[in-house]
Amino acid sequence: MSTKIAIIDDHQLFREGVKRILEFEKGFQVVAEGDDGSDALGIVKTYNPDVVIMDINMPQMNGIEATRELAEKYPDIKIIILSIHDDENYVTHALQTGAKGYLLKEMDADALIEAVRVVADGGCYLHPKVTHNLVNEYRKLAAGHHGGGAFQMAELRRPLHLLTRRECEVLQMLADGKSNRGIGEALFISEKTVKNHVSNILQKMNVNDRTQAVVTAIKNGWVEVR
Repeated sequence: MSTKIAIIDDHQLFREGVKRILEFEKGFQVVAEGDDGSDALGIVKTYNPDVVIMDINMPQMNGIEATRELAEKYPDIKIIILSIHDDENYVTHALQTGAKGYLLKEMDADALIEAVRVVADGGCYLHPKVTHNLVNEYRKLAAGHHGGGAFQMAELRRPLHLLTRRECEVLQMLADGKSNRGIGEALFISEKTVKNHVSNILQKMNVNDRTQAVVTAIKNGWVEVR
């Protein structure tokens, strides 16, 4: 059974590029396109896509407003924001209104495909750069909460009772904001092996996605925040 996808972006050439990437992948089908957030409700009602990929900046209704409307009317809809903005304010606002993913337009095709698969399967996916920015923001808040540098000075405790040494290395690199490809290059292992490690980490930590894993690891002092 194929994953039905709708793309909403006001730049036709960009839509066409995303469409070609996704339709080249087995099991994906782009069923509708739109050039403004105001098209979103009609598209979802007519085509019932599994995943909606949406830009933020559009002429009449922006992607955040459209996401809010879709989430209110269709609570189970899976929306991925695909934007040029990596500021944490954009990201948190998008997630608060109901988006399940936040990607940057600078990402490569493999990451886009991975993100759509994860979100279609019920998970959440953030661009590694976005994750890194959110982690830095969390570090600042935590440092303030614990009184200056106390958070940074906390002793690092590797979760070797839970994860293998290799999985600890992968978890640290997730916290550093590295993509699967970046982790593979740093550890001299294949992307497939990285994906297996990430899957094992999520299962052992009992979390749904990479972002939850990183936040949990930070709270427990399992990774360095740098």
